[in-house]
Amino acid sequence: MSGLLDSGQLSPARSERRNEDEDLVERLERLNDIGTSLSAERDINRLLETILAAAKALMRADGGTLYRVTDEQSLRFEIVRTTSLKYYLGGTTGNAVPFYPVPLYRDGKPNHGNISAYAALTGRTVNIADAYAEQGFDFSGTRNFDKKTGYRSKSFLTVPMKNHDNEIIGVLQLINPSDPRTGEIVPFSASDQRLAESLASQAAIALTNRLLIIQLEELFESFIGMINTAIDEKSPYTGGHCQRVPMLTMMLAEAAAATRTGPLADFPCRPRAPAW
Repeated sequence: MSGLLDSGQLSPARSERRNEDEDLVERLERLNDIGTSLSAERDINRLLETILAAAKALMRADGGTLYRVTDEQSLRFEIVRTTSLKYYLGGTTGNAVPFYPVPLYRDGKPNHGNISAYAALTGRTVNIADAYAEQGFDFSGTRNFDKKTGYRSKSFLTVPMKNHDNEIIGVLQLINPSDPRTGEIVPFSASDQRLAESLASQAAIALTNRLLIIQLEELFESFIGMINTAIDEKSPYTGGHCQRVPMLTMMLAEAAAATRTGPLADFPCRPRAPAW
């Protein structure tokens, strides 16, 4: 033993632990970078895709789904990705998600049988090593999907997305992480769960902030529109003037943005992100 220590070598167990620690530190650094990129994204669809893609990469998950809590008390599928199947739905792909929303309540009772609904209703993360061996949730939909595609959904990590007001606005679900050394499907570890919970929280705050900004922009435009209408109706000589000015301004801005040569070649004019 002393010879190993003197030669600077570590036992296999200690060497594996050191590798795990270094891997965790690297993933924590990536998590910080992800938080910065999330706060900078303006487009809602790209923001949602960035959240799911970052979570899949950070946890080495093959599949993932991002749900949004709707006003109808359900979870709507926003982004669905499974890399090994080349299965890409929602967001900027142009492929609509064909799945029905997951109801949070059935017959007035909490839908605790569905794992995503359970996470949204309770605010608790659910970490399952093998869905086929799990007795607490209904995975019939998962089994049907696997039967149609030949896939094997095994490990699940389902995380509620809580914003700064502790309000749950969505659910992040990851499937089938792989061991970086062997490529085999493994359960999500405790460190995976903590990283996913941290990312989900950052993502919820970034998403809430972006939606609030969009709502403020729309409110401001509505307010300006009311003022314009009031001014136009005040005098028959200026009727319609305030309505035409912003239209002409946008035409000029779009023409300037379309210019590829001369002093206006680099004129920025990005369309405002649509409300989610």
